[in-house]
Amino acid sequence: MDASGDGRRGRPARARGRRAGLLCAAAALAAVSAPAAAQAPADPYPVVVVDCFSAAQVRPEEYILACGDGNNRLVGLRWDTWGASTATATGTDMVNDCRPDCVQGTFRPYPVRVTLSKPRPWPTHPGVQRFTVVRLLYTDTAPEPVHNKDFTYKLVY
Repeated sequence: MDASGDGRRGRPARARGRRAGLLCAAAALAAVSAPAAAQAPADPYPVVVVDCFSAAQVRPEEYILACGDGNNRLVGLRWDTWGASTATATGTDMVNDCRPDCVQGTFRPYPVRVTLSKPRPWPTHPGVQRFTVVRLLYTDTAPEPVHNKDFTYKLVY
């Protein structure tokens, strides 16, 4: 038995208490000195983009633009921002040229800058906002028949 009378061998209780106190103080200091962003909880209800399967997505790596046939999809999306009013990314728009037809066509890559905007309430999910507009800004050439390097349309899903 040691001098503390607690039946433990080794350091006296006073030394163990001091060590525990120092560990608690170090943990508290680490928690206080951590960056505020690391401590802030993620937004439990971020604005979403709804995919072809009516699933909410946040910062998707891929997004199908042509739900009916899958002949147009955004891939390799790298999101720069995802906010309450807009979200911006860079990636590639893979578009089927449908030559001689869409079954035998070739998917061609088009570098693109993507902006999601105009959040509105998602009718089937009260309290959830979803982006309703997508803007595609082609940074090289645009796919036919678009020919316009800046193309905006509504997301209806």
